Amino acid sequence: MPDRPDPTAPVSRTEDAVVPAPAESPEALSPEAPASGRLGAVDRFFSISARGSDFGREIRGGFATFFTMAYILVLNPIILGSAEDKFGNHLSGPQLVTATALVAAVMTIVMGLGGNLPLALAAGLGLNAVAAFQLAPLMSWPDAMGLIVIEGLLICVLVVTGLREAIMHAIPASLKQAISVGIGLFIAFIGFVDAGFVSRIPGETGSVPVQLGATGHLSGWPVLVFCLGVLLTVALLARKAKGAILISIVVTTVVAVVINEIADIAPAAWGLTVPAVPDDLVAAPDFGLLGSFSLFGAFQQVGVVTIVLLVFTLLLSDFFDTMGTVVGVTHEAGLLDEDGKVPHLGRVLLIDGAAAVAGGAASASSATSYVESTAGVGEGARTGFASLVTGGLFAVALFLTPLATIVPAQAAAPALVAVGFLLMAQVRNIDWEKYEIAIPAFLTIAVMPFTYSITNGIGAGFVAYVVIRIVLGKAREIHWLLWGTAALFAVYFAIDPIEQLLGVK
Repeated sequence: MPDRPDPTAPVSRTEDAVVPAPAESPEALSPEAPASGRLGAVDRFFSISARGSDFGREIRGGFATFFTMAYILVLNPIILGSAEDKFGNHLSGPQLVTATALVAAVMTIVMGLGGNLPLALAAGLGLNAVAAFQLAPLMSWPDAMGLIVIEGLLICVLVVTGLREAIMHAIPASLKQAISVGIGLFIAFIGFVDAGFVSRIPGETGSVPVQLGATGHLSGWPVLVFCLGVLLTVALLARKAKGAILISIVVTTVVAVVINEIADIAPAAWGLTVPAVPDDLVAAPDFGLLGSFSLFGAFQQVGVVTIVLLVFTLLLSDFFDTMGTVVGVTHEAGLLDEDGKVPHLGRVLLIDGAAAVAGGAASASSATSYVESTAGVGEGARTGFASLVTGGLFAVALFLTPLATIVPAQAAAPALVAVGFLLMAQVRNIDWEKYEIAIPAFLTIAVMPFTYSITNGIGAGFVAYVVIRIVLGKAREIHWLLWGTAALFAVYFAIDPIEQLLGVK
């Protein structure tokens, strides 16, 4: 998910957003005369007039949020569908589109009704990468989705017990930011590889494991489509165009369809998805993936320590993305109270945890809050009514699966590169002058893409942070949660020699 703000850092406002100055309370915003009748009841339920908004602004905001995050209907199936599980199985593209749209529709509407914030939810970028490239290679898809359900349930428990904020304060801000940056580089690398811009050198065992293109240079129409897509995406981002990522995906897909029609291209050159115009633009949704998860199947495939660390990785990524996003969006909307707190925060976080459960149960990966919701805020949205509009549009998208499944990886991958850039921007918040902070942050960022593992990056950063603090005589400053986490990661990295010493192997 693009550039989620950290709650401990100052939140910058969208340049072109029309945002009222923060008030002492949400109800202190300049109220307008509420409507009467049924509309009046809706107005009062969502506090639309009380928050200085109206139905027109809420509807425009709902549409704006949808169009800035609708790219997930393409990217989530691309990321999950391009990976295979331990047994060589792939998830169906059309079924993934349905699952992604369904979870986004239902949970965004629930957030609108229960949280009354202009906050939309969908499958999280970065979280789906963990599912595709960390969980699936070790187990079956149902087992992997079962771990996501467990992660969501744990988040709900943490919210109910109040431990979520405690954990939030235990992790240093520099490591939170480094995790986002590392995931950004990892996602960008996936985009380059999926598009064929970067590839592994066949049979290479020397010092250069990857190369440009398939033969050391760029060749073929599909790679050209990717390059054009990257240039278009960065140009739109530089101009701060609203919906830049979605516009890029649509335009690049059209170019890919045209090129595929006029050029002699082998279908295999495109990868899993060939850009061809479908016979039907509308189709009934395929709910085949719903309920395809196993809560405890993973325990039969991998060790307990590995499972704990994998769930911890999911939890950590989801955890801080949500906290940063919720604070950032409500700050943009001027809805923070006089103490800088989010209204109904416990309820909002509980819904977000339930979204992770729903995502795993539907095989759409963990769903989370989207910072793109600020686009709706920029159009004037201030209440959960905007979320009803956004959720309704995702429900409509359930019937547009054929359109989403013609997008090749070469048209979607530029968006991954763009997301990588947006997440990379958080590197500016890390204090590189202090080695005790900079070194763990660097290891977190570097190890993720270089080992193709988000878990490894987080582990390297945590272990280095604890070790450096001990060496500097600051062991007492280390939170007990960090001690425990670093110990788990130390066992994770040293599991092979440990097993040999214990005679397990």
